[in-house]
Amino acid sequence: MFAVTSLQPFIAVGVTLAVFVILQVRRGTPTDWLFLIALMIVTLSGILTPEEALRGFANQAMLTVAALLAVTAGLRATGVIDWIGRKLLGNVATEKQALGRLGPVLIASSAFLLNTAVVAMMMPVIIDWCRRRNVSPARLLLPLSYLAILGGVCTLIGTSTTLVANGVLRVEYEKWMAKSSAGLSEQEAARLAEYVESVRPMPLFELGYVGIPAALVGMTFMIFVGPRLLPRTRDILNQLGEQRREYLVEMMVRPDCPLIGQTIEAAGLRHLPGLFLIEIDRAGEIITPVTPADVIYANDRFVFTGVVSTIVDLEKIPGLVPAADLNYEVQPQQRQQRHLTEVVLSRTSPLIGATVREANFRQRYNAAVVAVHRNGVRLTNKIGSIRLEAGDTLLLQTRTDFVGNYRDSRDFYLVSSVEGAAPRRHDKMRLAAGLGVLLIAWLIITSLLKGTTVAVGFSSPAIAAITIAMLMVGTRCLTISDARNALDLQTLLTIAGALGLGLALQNSGAAESIARFLVNQVGPHPYVLLIAMYLLALVFTETITNNAVAAMLLPIAMAVAWEAGYNPRPFIMAITLAASLSFLTPVGYQANLMVMGPGGYKPIDYIKCGGPLAAIVAVTALILIPLIWPF
Repeated sequence: MFAVTSLQPFIAVGVTLAVFVILQVRRGTPTDWLFLIALMIVTLSGILTPEEALRGFANQAMLTVAALLAVTAGLRATGVIDWIGRKLLGNVATEKQALGRLGPVLIASSAFLLNTAVVAMMMPVIIDWCRRRNVSPARLLLPLSYLAILGGVCTLIGTSTTLVANGVLRVEYEKWMAKSSAGLSEQEAARLAEYVESVRPMPLFELGYVGIPAALVGMTFMIFVGPRLLPRTRDILNQLGEQRREYLVEMMVRPDCPLIGQTIEAAGLRHLPGLFLIEIDRAGEIITPVTPADVIYANDRFVFTGVVSTIVDLEKIPGLVPAADLNYEVQPQQRQQRHLTEVVLSRTSPLIGATVREANFRQRYNAAVVAVHRNGVRLTNKIGSIRLEAGDTLLLQTRTDFVGNYRDSRDFYLVSSVEGAAPRRHDKMRLAAGLGVLLIAWLIITSLLKGTTVAVGFSSPAIAAITIAMLMVGTRCLTISDARNALDLQTLLTIAGALGLGLALQNSGAAESIARFLVNQVGPHPYVLLIAMYLLALVFTETITNNAVAAMLLPIAMAVAWEAGYNPRPFIMAITLAASLSFLTPVGYQANLMVMGPGGYKPIDYIKCGGPLAAIVAVTALILIPLIWPF
């Protein structure tokens, strides 16, 4: 099959084991760096040619992941994700209702968007809802991760792991298609043809035959049993609430604001975390105290006291803008060039003693005052009337070069940007949502037309995702710089390195040797082999990156099937599912790691809730796989 020296299998296995061990012993080791080093070692050892080593960087799986990350960034930048959050949890009152609402939506969305991207998009929405309802985020963030992971196995494009697995299948399929049946007996030629057909790449919905039932079983468990196993950790930010800076902010309701006609309660302005609505100024009439039943009208001015993070959230609501500066940019095209900055006034500032209105920030600094904080004093005046003092902290809307221009200015003690304050392009929301729907429809239609005369270019998930990402940039739903920043380079390099390492196990003959060992030790019974391969992938994916597990174990699984004379399809599905379903540790899957800090979780929390979930999902998968893809 390959020109293999006696040492190459040992080098390939040794390098692979070294990667596993280092990831366990040195948790902080960058996975991309480690896999690239491993890739260079197996290449310099002659196991891979330079062309084979670099093939992973042009793999369709990696390119699809990159493009989908950019598409997701476009949906976030235009406010589509914020809108989804308001629609999803806006009027939900209890934790059980929230889980019931989140379950089907997360599974459906994760089936077509990368589940790690879905978790990143939904985390702020869920944390915000938890603070409003005085619910610990620990009650919902781990279910968020688990439900997104479950949704990811309903289609081919729900998780990067399935895309990587399909990339491996495509390479294997092309390799076996190139084999000649010349010189083979009729029986051997028939077996070769059956094997080639069984290692074909997966269409969009094939994995869903098992993935959807497993996801439904897992969702039922998370809604009805999971809450009993989750911790009740207090929100860290709530514990520090009294120590955070409180600003006075005045917001104006523009005539195009979607909140007009709603009550304060229905609009979600009643229970904002760390924010208190002091009064409403309606054409000179002061409404205070504000009741939940008060209706919102155009040109109302709301006076709040609150923290920066919630003020940032207020700015994300279309048609609700700070009223301290009549020239405040309200057009999305103009606001894209600005963001929020915090400054502290120095004793030598020329602004001391002037009111905010008199200070004329627009002319002096090309900036607009959004909010004011005075340490130890709760400000209750209108912002324009506040007389500035040394030490006052101001929240400004500034040009992007403001921090660099005024960092060393004597006017300010401190100048710093506010994270997460990028303005939304609400004028592009419908366009971005339409492009997202177009991508989903494209992927579904091409999957249904697979094998017909449809143009080959249109049937590629990578081409579809890249095209939509380019349209996001071309229509200004997303800037080029934001599209570049959306690319998770560590994930992409890890995928490329893992694909090369998996190919090294194959080229060196190590995969076949391991397969023979498994067949000899476990026995020839196909169902026992299937369970062994599933558990092997499950253990590996809980300890190292899931993409690497799929890339390295799939060649072994296919070799097991060839060695034992079985259909490789059930083994392929078992590896793909097990590598995609990580519930037992925070390091097994990026989504689990993402919620660990905000949820205040400990590793034992993953075992308590994820252990039973992993067991019932595994049982469901192992029952269905042989029924759908017989041995």
